[in-house]
Amino acid sequence: MTQVATPAATTRKDWASDQEVRWCPGCGDYSILAAVQMLMPELGVRRENTVFVSGIGCAARFPYYMNTYGMHSIHGRAPAIATGLAISRPDLDVWVISGDGDALSIGGNHLIHALRRNVNLTILLFNNQIYGLTKGQYSPTSEQGKVTKSTPFGSLETPFNPISVALGAEATFVARTHDMDRKHMQETFRRAHDHHGAAFVEIYQNCNVFNDGAFEAITSRESRADKLIPLRHGEPIRFGPAGEHGVVAGPDGQLRLVEVADVDEDALLVHDEHRDDPGLAFALSRLSHGPFEPTPIGVFRDVDRPEYGDAMARQLDEARQRKGPADLAALLASGGTWTVG
Repeated sequence: MTQVATPAATTRKDWASDQEVRWCPGCGDYSILAAVQMLMPELGVRRENTVFVSGIGCAARFPYYMNTYGMHSIHGRAPAIATGLAISRPDLDVWVISGDGDALSIGGNHLIHALRRNVNLTILLFNNQIYGLTKGQYSPTSEQGKVTKSTPFGSLETPFNPISVALGAEATFVARTHDMDRKHMQETFRRAHDHHGAAFVEIYQNCNVFNDGAFEAITSRESRADKLIPLRHGEPIRFGPAGEHGVVAGPDGQLRLVEVADVDEDALLVHDEHRDDPGLAFALSRLSHGPFEPTPIGVFRDVDRPEYGDAMARQLDEARQRKGPADLAALLASGGTWTVG
């Protein structure tokens, strides 16, 4: 039996490249980068087997700052490129780094199909509700009425809720964290990485130049206890400094915020992240109308489903058993048509 050598111990320094980190001073991207670099030594993975693929935007500089393999690809196409890599090299840890504009505008199609196919990817979406790299235009997650250079009279569009989009695409792992809590980020990233299949993490990330304070109403130290609703599997959903607020499901199926003292504690909704039907997780994603109301944070969904690369490999093996080894050279040198089956 061949024994696989245990990866040598590493430190954060081993995972940091020699490139100067060039984001605006105070950008939330620095916090996310630090969280990832500090987490990687704990995952027991090898740098040479780790790949970060990004699209276009401020967040897309991420691969330059990781001492791993990586690719700064093209606008919105990171999930497509990462899909090909993950399927052809299942031995690799493949991460996708994207922003709300990159992933949900031109890249929306690629994102939802990577999620629905359940490709083994860890997708981190930096959501700052603005286009930062191109200097402050509104993005698919900008709130209605947002005044920017491209919407001088205010945005007319209903914004995407990234968690709702991921759940609608049947992603098997969906979570939310924010750039002001490194410990929460690292635990969320750890769980996403350990999930076999498509893992999607939305990160509330502050753009202090073009959309400063977009999440401050819920992520500031003074606000978190009253505004962030922690989702913990198997536990009643409650929040507040003393757990005095909670979430219940009404007879009409709608989720509502209540004071625990006003209801029977048994009435509180118990979080079930392993529930196969994503309907309840979707309802939780719609509990807040924006980052100024109490907002769920943590893992919304974590379920098992066959991973796309595994299924493709089995399909190819079955085809080889039926037909014998395929001759790719003969196929390429053949005529303009051929018969399959």
